Amino acid sequence: MSSKDTCRNELRTAIRQLSDRCLYSASKWAAEQLVGIEQDPAKYTPSNTRFQRGSSSIRRRFRTNEITSTPAAGVSYVSTPVMEEDEVVDGDFYLLAKSYFDCREYRRAAHVLRDQNGKKSVFLRCYALYLAGEKRKEEETIELEGPLGKSDAVNRELVSLERELSTFRKNGMFDPFGLYLYGMVLKDKGSDYLARTVLVESVNSYPWNWSAWLELQSLCTTVDILNSLNLNNHWMKDFFLASAYQELRMHNESLTNYEYLQGTFSFSNYIQAQIAKAQYSLREFEQVEVIFEELLRNDPYRVEDMDMYSNVLYAKECFSALSYLAHRVFMTDKYRPESCCIIGNYYSLKGQHEKSVVYFRRALKLNKNFLSAWTLMGHEYVEMKNTPAAIDAYRRAVDINPCDYRAWYGLGQAYEMMHMPFYALHYFRKSVFLQPSDSRLWIAMAQCYETEQLHMLEEAIKCYRRAANCNDSEAIALNQLAKLHHELGRDEEAAFYYKKDLDRMEAEEREGPNIVEALLFLANHCRAHNRFEEAEVYCTRLLDFTGPEKETAKSMLRGMRTAQSSFPPMDVERFPP
Repeated sequence: MSSKDTCRNELRTAIRQLSDRCLYSASKWAAEQLVGIEQDPAKYTPSNTRFQRGSSSIRRRFRTNEITSTPAAGVSYVSTPVMEEDEVVDGDFYLLAKSYFDCREYRRAAHVLRDQNGKKSVFLRCYALYLAGEKRKEEETIELEGPLGKSDAVNRELVSLERELSTFRKNGMFDPFGLYLYGMVLKDKGSDYLARTVLVESVNSYPWNWSAWLELQSLCTTVDILNSLNLNNHWMKDFFLASAYQELRMHNESLTNYEYLQGTFSFSNYIQAQIAKAQYSLREFEQVEVIFEELLRNDPYRVEDMDMYSNVLYAKECFSALSYLAHRVFMTDKYRPESCCIIGNYYSLKGQHEKSVVYFRRALKLNKNFLSAWTLMGHEYVEMKNTPAAIDAYRRAVDINPCDYRAWYGLGQAYEMMHMPFYALHYFRKSVFLQPSDSRLWIAMAQCYETEQLHMLEEAIKCYRRAANCNDSEAIALNQLAKLHHELGRDEEAAFYYKKDLDRMEAEEREGPNIVEALLFLANHCRAHNRFEEAEVYCTRLLDFTGPEKETAKSMLRGMRTAQSSFPPMDVERFPP
């Protein structure tokens, strides 16, 4: 049996088992991967498949200086026995409890199973109690939240659940699903180390529960913690590592793993979306746009991850495409946080920031931990010059995810608007620590160093150099480096950066005042050092412009020709080459 056939059989079994235990999110994920496996060409003609193998734009075009070779197609695999179902005796009670559970009557479901001892029944009873506690916690949060939208509400079932689940684990009465629930309880109580140990035990014994992998991923806040996990070499581990690398901002490593998985899961929409996320973080917007367009062709009613697509369209100012996307998700499911964020981006691009905030707030009512909505709402408040509200929104974002560099960057911008550069600098430093490859963050920090209160020009130069080395797409760093060196009296360094900036503008066919500025400086610099031929070249180029620089160039040319005519015949010793 091939590895693809093995994956199919395991996923089919896992989907039934996960659904039977009401782990619907994990079941949905497994079903999407099952459909994403490349089908047998003998059974499926091209007309029956969604797109041709090899034609997909999602295949990563790696840069040669990043990855030397493409991994072999396929997935790594160590056999893991599929867990057998254990009980028949609790069947009728279990079916009734599951029906209550599906209707969100969690305490009724738990009550029905109070005397049942089978592993499935014990798990569903404890899981129902956990979700009942979470539901009551959400209600108390709404009822008791303070002026900043915070409350001290907790899940009141955690203490009793931890005591009971700990006993079950010691007595060996738990299956991998029970271990998953125990890991969630430990995580919520702050026992991160023990939670990692329990979740690793769960995924090693039953690797197809994607929800358990996600809980484990949330506890891997550093690469060292990730590398310390003792995980079996199952193909689900490849999915986990790819996702974990992305959360740890190791985007190229994440892309490598997804390319590897595509050897088997060639038609996975999930992998497409994850590659788009990684490329979005690398600011490869053209590739991201192509991927999302293909995703929508394959899955036209998809809302998940589409808010990221709207961010790309917003950044590229594609008004018509963003309008179409907003209408599409509104008609599909308007009460989804992603839909509200997309519509919010649409109104923001139209300049209607008040309406935009309304939709971001609606997204947060649907999911108060929806990180993107807090960050985007902060951006809107900055546009509206409501700095205190922007700071509050950004702080809520970093409370949810301290690794969100966009929120730290937003805090820096907000404090800079309030003329508090020391605070701004603190937050800019946090953002560049989390995203050191983003030139915009280095430029923002450099401009903060340049402010009148700080005036730390040497530090600003260091930041601009980092920005220039990070592919400064906005072409700010080189010009600022030239200006700062000129201000510090280092004309040779200034000339070097002006020349470099001029070459780049020519290569990219850019136009604007920076070209005139660079030509004027280089012309004056070369004339001052008696390099008249070079100076004449720059002056001649200035004659193509229609502003005052044209007259300046004419005056410089006349002056240089007069000076050259008064010189004695050229002597090799006086004018070395």
